[in-house]
Amino acid sequence: MASRKEMADFLESVEKRAFKQALYAVRQEDNALDIVQDSMMKLADRYAHAPAAELPLIFQRILQNTIRDHYRRSKVRSFVSTLLSSLIPTHAEDDSPDPLETLDVAADEAHTNPEQWYQRKEVALMIDASLQLLPARQREAFLLRYWEGLDVAETALVMGCSEGSVKTHCSRANHTLAAILAQKGVLL
Repeated sequence: MASRKEMADFLESVEKRAFKQALYAVRQEDNALDIVQDSMMKLADRYAHAPAAELPLIFQRILQNTIRDHYRRSKVRSFVSTLLSSLIPTHAEDDSPDPLETLDVAADEAHTNPEQWYQRKEVALMIDASLQLLPARQREAFLLRYWEGLDVAETALVMGCSEGSVKTHCSRANHTLAAILAQKGVLL
C-alpha cells in the first residue's frame, strides 16, 4: 500500500511527462492539463490502496483511458454544438494567462553553455514537432516505451493490445521519426 508521501512523490515525478503525453494526444494545452488532473485525481481516489510499485502502470492506464474519454466526449460535444450552433451565440474567449508559463525550467538548463542549450532546444522542438506527425497509436506506443520506460508487456497492457502490436507501432514510429529528423538534418 502506497503511503501518502509515496503517492505525492509519484504524482510530482510524473506530472510533466503526463502533461506532454496528453498534449501530444489532444494538442490543446488546457484539455491536456484537465486530462492530467483528472487522471491524477482518479489514481489518488481509487488506487490509494495500491502498492507503490504498481502506481506507474495504473496511472498510465488511467491516463490513456482519460484521453480516450476526452475524444468520446469531444465527438458528442462537436455533434451537439453543430446542431445548436445557430441558436447559441458565440462569445470571444478571455485572454487568460498560460498555465505553462509557471512551470519551472529544468535546473541543468540554467547552468549549461547557452550555445549548447540552444542546440538542444532546437533538436527538442524538432522532435516534438515530428512526434505530432505520428499516428495516434504509434505516438502512444513510442511515448510509453521510450519516454515512460515501460517494457513491451507493460505497454501492451496499458494500450490494451498485443505485444506484437506494440513492437510494430514502435518500429514504425522509430523509422518515421528517423526519416523526418534526417530530412531536417538531425541524425541521432
